[in-house]
Amino acid sequence: MKIPSDAARAQVKFDAVIVGAGSAGAAAAIALARAGWSVALVEQQRFPRTRVCGECLVAGCQPLLAALGVAAELDGRAGPALRRLTLHCGEQELSTELAAAPGDGWPWGRAPGPGTLDDLLLERARAVGAQVLQPWALRTLQGGAGAWFCELRAVESPALLRLRASVLIDATGAREGLPGRPEPRPPSPDAADLFAFRGSFTGTALAEGVFATLALDGGYGSMVVGAGGITALSCCIRRDRLSGLRCAAPGLRTGDAVQAWLQRECGGVRRALAGATLQGPWLASGPLVPGARLRADDEVFRIGNAAGAAHPILAEGSRHALQSAALLCARLLKDRPGSPVPDGLRQPALQRAYAADWQRVLAPRLRLAALLAHAAMRPRSAALLMSVARVWPGLLVSGARWGRGRAAPGPALPVQQPQSS
Repeated sequence: MKIPSDAARAQVKFDAVIVGAGSAGAAAAIALARAGWSVALVEQQRFPRTRVCGECLVAGCQPLLAALGVAAELDGRAGPALRRLTLHCGEQELSTELAAAPGDGWPWGRAPGPGTLDDLLLERARAVGAQVLQPWALRTLQGGAGAWFCELRAVESPALLRLRASVLIDATGAREGLPGRPEPRPPSPDAADLFAFRGSFTGTALAEGVFATLALDGGYGSMVVGAGGITALSCCIRRDRLSGLRCAAPGLRTGDAVQAWLQRECGGVRRALAGATLQGPWLASGPLVPGARLRADDEVFRIGNAAGAAHPILAEGSRHALQSAALLCARLLKDRPGSPVPDGLRQPALQRAYAADWQRVLAPRLRLAALLAHAAMRPRSAALLMSVARVWPGLLVSGARWGRGRAAPGPALPVQQPQSS
């Protein structure tokens, strides 16, 4: 649908408006547009954008990416297959081979470059007919299920745009939300709040094909070699520990203080970074908001981190985003293209069904990730985990397999087979 030049005075009608063009929002736009819906995909940031998370794609992502039509191109841009898992705690290190995932897709996870997945999905959404509005921000939201009224504001000009839609999908993330919609009050700052950091390095000693998990006193992290030989070193650190690092080195930039802490706390990081070069500044975000936000009685459909965010210790963020979009679109489309757009009377039942699917498929992964994250951040539990893993090396592989979770019901995404565009 081409938006007319006088759209600021008129209201342009869409079947669905999706707010947020990250992995979840773009995946939903592709699925709905290919099923014949008119879709507006609204994103306030320009791409490529810097993100702290999203470096890894687990093997379970591949069927979802294939259904969306981006798996082949992503395969050519991703880093080496991740065949080995290592666990680092202080000076200790355990390593084991990962089991190949069953099926015809990727047997192992991959690590594409920063922003690669978002860029490919956004271009695919545009190619299959979604109207991409970028950079535009949602300014006001009125109405309800079946009759939403959205006013958008251009980020780089005073232009305004008014949209109508039957279905509204929130894919904004865990910390943003939609204007005018009641949200639970965010908790007050707490010592246990987590902040995420990521640094990109060249010349590290980390072997390709290894996903390294870091158990840290007051945090957890990971290392992986991605596309172009760039090693991503990521971590989450508690607010109280981060405050202590800042106080101990007041003249040091926060990212540099975090890097020094990682090298001091973890022998695996220290060995990997010997002779390495940091590329650009450290990236940071937070505080993180793990946990479920999806409500069965909400008028707005939520996907991705807007529905619920997991601790990133299992590198499940991208798959979580894609599968939440798949679960919602399967309900909206009844698992087949050509389904009529649900009106306001039908949407509450669809919302309840989607919420039940989400709780069954994705909520267990949030709980598992929280359990592992809290164990990794505490020295005693991390030492116990290392001791058990030495006796039962298969524990690491089992943890990775449990992280894959159950498959979504029905097809991976209710779309047609990929076509050339």
